[in-house]
Amino acid sequence: MRLVIHGQQAFGKAVLERLIERGDNVVGVFCAPDKEGRPLDPLKECALENGLTVHQPTSWKTDEALELMKSFKPDLCVMAYVTLFVSQEVIDAPTRGTIQYHPSLLPLHRGPSSINWPIIQGAKKTGLSIFWPDAGLDEGPILIQKEVDIGPDDTLGSIYFNHLFPMGVDAMIEGVDLVNSGSPPRIDQNHENATYESWCRKDDVEVDWSRPAQEVYNLIRGTNPQPGAWTTFQGNELKLFDSNMVDANGAPGVIINTSNDGIVVAADGGGILIQRVRPHDAGKIAAHEFVENYSLSVGASFGL
Repeated sequence: MRLVIHGQQAFGKAVLERLIERGDNVVGVFCAPDKEGRPLDPLKECALENGLTVHQPTSWKTDEALELMKSFKPDLCVMAYVTLFVSQEVIDAPTRGTIQYHPSLLPLHRGPSSINWPIIQGAKKTGLSIFWPDAGLDEGPILIQKEVDIGPDDTLGSIYFNHLFPMGVDAMIEGVDLVNSGSPPRIDQNHENATYESWCRKDDVEVDWSRPAQEVYNLIRGTNPQPGAWTTFQGNELKLFDSNMVDANGAPGVIINTSNDGIVVAADGGGILIQRVRPHDAGKIAAHEFVENYSLSVGASFGL
């Protein structure tokens, strides 16, 4: 098959590398536009190193974008981490269509932050879908799905880098082979079970220490490393990263212990051991360094 790859960043690069290693016929690469002052996208860099043509349209909703896709005479488009909206005409241009990676068990968690939200919401499972995109947002028929357990201490980072990233690359390659076989599945999503969440942004992830400790812990781990749950200390923002739940009693937000292990903060029904933070005026540091550098003491409060 004549393949075009549409994607970006490390995931897109990993998919392209696998296809090249296998000897697949990659005829073109589409990548997100360059950003001034930023390094080349890893996918673009990999494509250029392998002598592949790279195009970076700012929109996929134009006649020019459609003609660009058609110019490669593709059999299949492989979408490996795409954030720009792609029109139905472009999706349908390859003779065998387009397949796309999405890091959730569709129809659950449609939208751009689909790894954060299951963890924040306390889910025990998530997964990935390779699907046939259509004009809706993550609404097309399913080609492949894979489940992943969310452990009690998993974070956004551990779920993605240890599971959804490597499994996703394998699943994309499996999807290419299924399409090449001539009879790939197209399983309609049950739209009645669909959920959608938008971007997980700063406004969504301020810690409310009066909430149950498990909810607070889920919020912190579901946003570690991005965008980072946050609270305030002495009127300044403080982002929270590595953490654990611990037994503790105290008024919500009150610091009840500090040690080389970190800072224990009280929530409803328990406590959170904060091990790594990012102050408003510095990079990430160990929590015990924050105690020393910012004169934090037992009895002080976060979130005031």
